[in-house]
Amino acid sequence: MPPLRPLALVLALTTGLSTLPAHGAHAEVEQSNVSGDPVYSVEAPPAYAMIGDLLIARPFLIAGTLIGTAAFVVSLPFTALGGNVKEAGQALVVDPGREAFVRCLGCTTSGYRQD
Repeated sequence: MPPLRPLALVLALTTGLSTLPAHGAHAEVEQSNVSGDPVYSVEAPPAYAMIGDLLIARPFLIAGTLIGTAAFVVSLPFTALGGNVKEAGQALVVDPGREAFVRCLGCTTSGYRQD
């Protein structure tokens, strides 16, 4: 079996499941911010979102973090001359890393935001 066939099958199944409407007893209950804390939000992602996140999104986010780290190191002399090393590090390394390793499985946003 070619290596792209299983990936294409998982992508098709995940996309197909995410487009199904929720009706009746299978309707998802949307949780609001039950803690009342504006910094911490609660999400309850469905199982197919967790599977898609695990198999598709996380590998791409980890690869993006590695590529961003390499780009940051290469651009470091130029960002140091421009005085925006912190902003470049935040955008190229920290933000993708946070989404890859801190965000809960299947969630669309990080549960904890540090402003």
